[in-house]
Amino acid sequence: MAYVKIQFTTVKYLGLHLDSKLTWREHITKKRKQLDLKTREINWLIGKNSTISLENKLLIYKTVLKPIWTYGIALWGCASKSNISVIQRYQSKLLCTITNAPWYVTNQTIHSDLRIPYVHSVLQDYIHKHRSTLEVHSNSLVEPLLHTTHNRRLKRRWTFDGIN
Repeated sequence: MAYVKIQFTTVKYLGLHLDSKLTWREHITKKRKQLDLKTREINWLIGKNSTISLENKLLIYKTVLKPIWTYGIALWGCASKSNISVIQRYQSKLLCTITNAPWYVTNQTIHSDLRIPYVHSVLQDYIHKHRSTLEVHSNSLVEPLLHTTHNRRLKRRWTFDGIN
């Protein structure tokens, strides 16, 4: 009787897709697909042919779509810049669609006019909030998480490395 060895490279735990090297590529890819599906479902509400107001379109974005990509951001925020830019490109494309902006309007203009922060800014806010929660935590075992170790063997980014 022959046995087949099956190797899994990722596992889903509490909605986060973890891979063996914690690159977060699989998680971000899955979230992007989930965002695309949800956007197609509600495109009749937020698309360029929709008749609802811009404020309501933004409210739908903030309450339906943004929580999808911000879930677990304090953990996956240490992903590479190229992985995080996948979410940023999605956000910029969606804001262009919501506003029905012409091609020559820059993403910076759209973000500033709508007062929607970039993904990197949202990431910084969540990391600061997470760190401040850990600083006042009653469990003493949490304290070592706040101190960065400078003798790392790998040049991998950690969650608090993103704090400027």
